[in-house]
Amino acid sequence: MGSTNLNNFLNEKYVSCQLDKELFYLIEIVADSCKKISNIIRNEKNKDLFGDSNSFNIQGEQQKKLDVIANEILIKDTQSSGYIAGIASEELDDIYKIPEIYKKGKYILLFDPLDGSSNIDVNISIGTIFSILEIPDKFTINNIKEIDYLQPGINQIAAGYVLYGPKTNLNISFGQGVSSFFLDAYNSWILSEEKITIPENTNEFSVNISNMRFWESPIKKYISDCLSGLDGPLAKNYNMRWVGSMVADVHRILKKGGIFLYPNDFRLTGKTGKLRLMYEVNPMSFLIEQAGGLSIDCENNSILEIKPTKLHQRIGVILGSRKEVNIVKKYINEL
Repeated sequence: MGSTNLNNFLNEKYVSCQLDKELFYLIEIVADSCKKISNIIRNEKNKDLFGDSNSFNIQGEQQKKLDVIANEILIKDTQSSGYIAGIASEELDDIYKIPEIYKKGKYILLFDPLDGSSNIDVNISIGTIFSILEIPDKFTINNIKEIDYLQPGINQIAAGYVLYGPKTNLNISFGQGVSSFFLDAYNSWILSEEKITIPENTNEFSVNISNMRFWESPIKKYISDCLSGLDGPLAKNYNMRWVGSMVADVHRILKKGGIFLYPNDFRLTGKTGKLRLMYEVNPMSFLIEQAGGLSIDCENNSILEIKPTKLHQRIGVILGSRKEVNIVKKYINEL
């Protein structure tokens, strides 16, 4: 039995009317862009591209050189496709308007071009996260505005990520489950798994426990009880996993189960989460829920039902194995 590549996989979805031709080609372009990013990361000749750039993003974070390069690749490759009306990137202050010379399409592309980029210099897994929405009104196709991007995550037509790890993986969903691909020696995306299912139970949590003193009491209590092991109220021994790259932490959960927490805290930035709703949390929550998991914010709201109020909105997030997220929900309700 031969291997199924991404093109064949998408064509099957197209023939069965699960996606249209425009989305088919847009996904191929994004996947090809991520091949380029992967090749740049893995090429020792590009070592001068590792390190800080001289620019900062809207969040005030110093951009890595590869942040800028990955962002430019994704914009350059997709803006001329004819399938999108607009682009938004975590690395840009405002929405990116497609130049007038290019044909516009009905889709909106949002992405974090290089998640976990602080790990670049130490050769730890990083990734690209993307989300695709449809414009609310076809008559705005040539004059798309920020409000057109501010849709709840449930509206996503597709979402996915590429993990640049020991293998380069692409995980993607069109709302009918999550499919996984790997980049083979011939630079082709090969299907490795369809209909990924996250185990409902877990004894692993993923959180930056060094920030515990800044958290709200329900999350503090939950993690304290996890650390209590068999003698605690949860009556099981937990393992902690933390990479510091959302792509890597969520990828592990999709493969093995677990719970990921990046909660609100009370540092000088105010009571808010760190992760961006539009570029990170929505697409990852979409994938987690399509694989049978659950995602909530720190007020027990479903992530995918939250109506964004701004393009770079930050939010606290808890996602992963369904039964474990439901345990955290009880802590939030009771405290």
